[in-house]
Amino acid sequence: MGTTGTLRFRHNQAIWVAAVLAFLAALPLATSRWFLLPLLLVPVAVGVWAWRAGTDADPAGVRIRALLGQRRIAWSEIVELASDPRGQAVVRLRDGRTTALPAVRATDLPDLVAASGQPLAGAGETRERPDPAGQ
Repeated sequence: MGTTGTLRFRHNQAIWVAAVLAFLAALPLATSRWFLLPLLLVPVAVGVWAWRAGTDADPAGVRIRALLGQRRIAWSEIVELASDPRGQAVVRLRDGRTTALPAVRATDLPDLVAASGQPLAGAGETRERPDPAGQ
């Protein structure tokens, strides 16, 4: 966590390298004709998305950041943290909707819960389970 108590999840920084390479590769083509100049906007948009998109978590809630906007979700609105079959973390909200958490993988879920300030169930404590045989 940073000094502000916010845990930041971001996409792999290799996307920046790919955006710069795509920009440099498109430069000769885009400058050959004026109507091809908008081709440079694609790698620029990918670079800005890679810099901006992700998930921030703090004790107040989760902030989901996209290319042009952001959404804040309080922990009180989150009913469940889970992962989809691809390993992407998702949250289920009180109203039944699910929302993907950009740049958060299933293996990052314990860190996400720790950022909330709540103890992880089963971490450091043992629960007594009823004996299945009834003894």
